[in-house]
Amino acid sequence: MAVKIRLTRTGRHDDASYRIVVADSRSPRDGRYIEQVGYYAPKAQGATPALKLEKEKILGWLEKGATPSDTVRSILSHEGILKEFADKKASK
Repeated sequence: MAVKIRLTRTGRHDDASYRIVVADSRSPRDGRYIEQVGYYAPKAQGATPALKLEKEKILGWLEKGATPSDTVRSILSHEGILKEFADKKASK
């Protein structure tokens, strides 16, 4: 079973927000997923945070072999999670 960390779309028309989930690569984009590990709201304003990640869960899934989608890889790289994972992997 190939496991991916990817986005599922939620929200209204022209006001999209996304859940960052761990899912089987064969399941549909907005279908069944294994675990939710964060969310991303590109149009968030005010006190609402635009991005929330559960770093420990994401690192755990990366260690188990989950591969992030291109967009999620970009988000994780920007937040420094991929660098932390690479450093952790290199130190073993």
